[in-house]
Amino acid sequence: MAAGAASGGAGARGAMAAGGISPSIVEFFGGEDGYRCGYCRSDTGNLSHGMWAHSMTVQDYQDLIDRGWRRSGKYIYKPIMNQTCCPQYTIRCQALHFQASKSHKKVLKKMLKFISKGDVSKGANEEEPMESHVEGAAACDFAYRSEFRVAQSEVTPLSGDHMERVENEDKDTGEAKEEVNEQKEESRSLQISTDKDTPVPGGPSHSAKIAHAPPKPGKGADLSKPPCRKAKDIRKERKLQKLLQNQACALEGSQHQAGDQRVLSQNSKPKPNQPKALEDFVFVSFPDDAPHKLEVRLVPVSFEDPQFKSSFEQSATLFARYQMAVHKDAPSDCGETEAEDAPNGPDCGYGSFHQQYWLDGKIIAVGVIDILPYCVSSVYLYYDPDYSFLSLGVYSALREIAFTRQLHEKAPDLCFYYMGFYIHSCPKMRYKGQYRPSDLLCPETYVWTPIEQCLPLLEHSKYCRFNPDAEAVDEGRVKELGRVRVLHKRTVMPYSVYKKRRNGPSDEASVQQYASLVGQTCSERMLLFRS
Repeated sequence: MAAGAASGGAGARGAMAAGGISPSIVEFFGGEDGYRCGYCRSDTGNLSHGMWAHSMTVQDYQDLIDRGWRRSGKYIYKPIMNQTCCPQYTIRCQALHFQASKSHKKVLKKMLKFISKGDVSKGANEEEPMESHVEGAAACDFAYRSEFRVAQSEVTPLSGDHMERVENEDKDTGEAKEEVNEQKEESRSLQISTDKDTPVPGGPSHSAKIAHAPPKPGKGADLSKPPCRKAKDIRKERKLQKLLQNQACALEGSQHQAGDQRVLSQNSKPKPNQPKALEDFVFVSFPDDAPHKLEVRLVPVSFEDPQFKSSFEQSATLFARYQMAVHKDAPSDCGETEAEDAPNGPDCGYGSFHQQYWLDGKIIAVGVIDILPYCVSSVYLYYDPDYSFLSLGVYSALREIAFTRQLHEKAPDLCFYYMGFYIHSCPKMRYKGQYRPSDLLCPETYVWTPIEQCLPLLEHSKYCRFNPDAEAVDEGRVKELGRVRVLHKRTVMPYSVYKKRRNGPSDEASVQQYASLVGQTCSERMLLFRS
């Protein structure tokens, strides 16, 4: 998020400022010209407002993403939602209440099997879908050029989102195995036919065949044996029987005795099988002789940090390889940020970090994340294409949700996982909605709305106002333009003073647009650079 002066092509020294010491300094570019869309491939349909951040505090960036902004390196952009070809809605997952789906667990189990047994699942070589990125920009944290400022024409805004599309699965083979023994006790004649019989013209219907015709060898269920039932139905029936027995005992005795009986039955009754938590899949200890060893290291993006400095070359090489292999791009210009300490924050501090995935002593993936006062914001992921069979996009997202929960224990306000933008008009970008529960940001009033309430609206129109209150307005809107802070000739002043000193044509319309987009709070904290 923060941007410092790059020197010698080695990288920029971050300016992630501690609150009150070094304020955010931005240049606003407006959003008149359209550019190529990486989702629908429109040449000029992608419209957004943009700012170049010379420095950025974590609190300011938190407030900006809560108003629909997003960073790509030092460039911060906000789609013009009612005009752009593919509206991009900010999406956040309620990390504390997240429940992994069957397809999520499948990815987690695949990683566990690979580490513990060296098992490589079938179809491992199939490439998983990744997001399309706009050419010429990447939301990483490396700098390859020495310019401190760039012209608007040199910057191509980009969604720095990194997670892969998750395919819905009807069955999880891993979970199904847990029910096998119970099913065998009830019925040993379970037969599943994968072939659908083709009805014969003029002949009996398929249902009639099932009801009357004897099954052919190897096809269909054996009707001479009792029909098998699902394990879930069997468990429910057993629980109901126990409940009825407890209620009968309670009615026989006095109210006191019945109360004791209920307490006793509750204590003695076995607890139902609870689904495994996300942490049960992520934080697992493996034996020393496991075929593989995976270690996830959190490294602050700073050349003053020895881990970041020592792994920079390997990480940068991996990034270049990923860009060229997956996105057919060359490494692009990006910014550097550093960690920011806070008294009530997490031990690692706030700011930009790399989560490095070390497998058997080498980096196979790097997740770029921002740790902010209220959330972990996912910026980008790049990985070794040779390990695409591990579904690293999905796996890293689940790790980051688990990491958000860890940080919440030390920083109670930090409880959300921001996944970038949700793009409903692009079907392959709808996978983020599968990380539930999640919310979408209303593009007009900037309030969070459960995604379940938003999806029906998006089916009718790609641009929607989610707030059901028709009278509601943006509570953070600008009320006093004169209070906007301006940096002019190395002097900080309110816009009301700058306006009197300014020579030349008025820039009030541009400042008004900037202030309305960042909101009153940020406009009074950040410094708007004016030449």
